[in-house]
Amino acid sequence: MTTGRRKPAGERQQNAEVAPPGAGWKELEHRLGHRFRNAELLALALTHRSHTYEARHGVPEILQPAHPEQRDQRNAPGTDNEQLEFLGDAVLGLVVAEALFREFPQCSEGELTRLRANLVSRKRMAEMGSQLGLGEALRMGKSAEFNGGRSKPALLANAAEAVLAAVYLDAGNEGLQQVRQIVERYLLQPERDAMRAAVAQGAGRGAMRDPKTVLQERVQAEGLGKLRYLDTAESGPAHRRWFCVEARLQSGDGERVLAAAEGPSKKEAQQRAAELALQIWSRSAQIPVAPGQAPETPDRGRP
Repeated sequence: MTTGRRKPAGERQQNAEVAPPGAGWKELEHRLGHRFRNAELLALALTHRSHTYEARHGVPEILQPAHPEQRDQRNAPGTDNEQLEFLGDAVLGLVVAEALFREFPQCSEGELTRLRANLVSRKRMAEMGSQLGLGEALRMGKSAEFNGGRSKPALLANAAEAVLAAVYLDAGNEGLQQVRQIVERYLLQPERDAMRAAVAQGAGRGAMRDPKTVLQERVQAEGLGKLRYLDTAESGPAHRRWFCVEARLQSGDGERVLAAAEGPSKKEAQQRAAELALQIWSRSAQIPVAPGQAPETPDRGRP
């Protein structure tokens, strides 16, 4: 008769579904500078929901882009990396906020907020995920892999947050310090000179302005018309909505679409649309789209 501790149902389910990582993930531990005592935490952080879903329901006979209703089907909590992603986002926010508080004591709350938003943006977190090699390390379903999941920025960004949470939990009392070291190496150090220059150039005012602000200022400075953002679509369940937005310019010549983008909130979709419009504008040195023309292909940041 076994006398050991009886594991809660949720813990037994997690252990049954998430196998320990293989030897190929040792390189990831090296990049992180952290050796996991609980290998299952790393395995869970690298488990995309498509892997768990296909393990339960089988691989689709025909691999094709998933219907929105299929894409939004959830697994049991603790069987993919979405809960760790939630925790990682909070830990990341704390570590970055503390670092900026110490680095830029002359900045206001608003300026520190913009600096933080730049550092933890989906774009920067996706770059971090790529540098860590998470695309190759992720466990994902065949359907997600068929649709380019290993290189999708949003998926890489989410995985990076999940891995940070796994490090935080695995390191115990040293969790925050371990995450600080990773954040310093992959987020703060590469951007430190640019942040200092931005703060100095703005004399402490408006450091690292967000794309919407920059686009608005450029439109106003050149007297081009009125900038507005139009919600074009939204999908997904109530707890995980996805929004499509167009950045539009109204002028005497009519209305034109500058760029279109998507995001998990209207605010983030608007920022992505503004950033894309600025990129197109800088390449063409003129308003990116004339009246009547279709917008450039939307930024598909969806996992």
